[in-house]
Amino acid sequence: MISSRSTIRSLAVIQRGFSLIEILVTLAIISLALLGTAGLQAYSMKLNQGGQFRSLAVFLAADLAERMETNKAGAVAGSYVLATSSAANALSTACTEAACGAVGLATYDLSQWQNAVAASLPQASWAVAQTTVGNPSTYTITISWVDRQGDATKAAFDAGSALGSNATGTGERFFYTATRTIFN
Repeated sequence: MISSRSTIRSLAVIQRGFSLIEILVTLAIISLALLGTAGLQAYSMKLNQGGQFRSLAVFLAADLAERMETNKAGAVAGSYVLATSSAANALSTACTEAACGAVGLATYDLSQWQNAVAASLPQASWAVAQTTVGNPSTYTITISWVDRQGDATKAAFDAGSALGSNATGTGERFFYTATRTIFN
């Protein structure tokens, strides 16, 4: 019994507490772990915003396709064709107060839709092409936007195309293409 007490006392004398170096190493490890967690959080938020942009593009393409479905006469006539553009236009109010024809409704729909795309997606471009003319009529809706602002590795997708290039080299251009067939 006496020998075990002396062993305990000698161990207590040897270990009196942490040294300053051990505390500094622990603080450095904790600091690195917190910095890594903050970086992971920032990267996660960046990817979350990219997913939100993709969801918005799907929603906007579906919105225009539904507008075409409600104005079948205008869609079959080719009134929803829209050249490649990236600028919002003046909002049309032609059909808000009085009824308008198929062509007027298509112009109103495209005006509302272009402004929604320009307001929702960064550096957005869009085009609506009628790939099959007549009844049925098929449209292809293309929406593009710039995302991942810090990634310059894929900035110039196609320098000759207005839809496929990001001349500033500050991000990556993403595309969403939808096709809708309209029967009258």
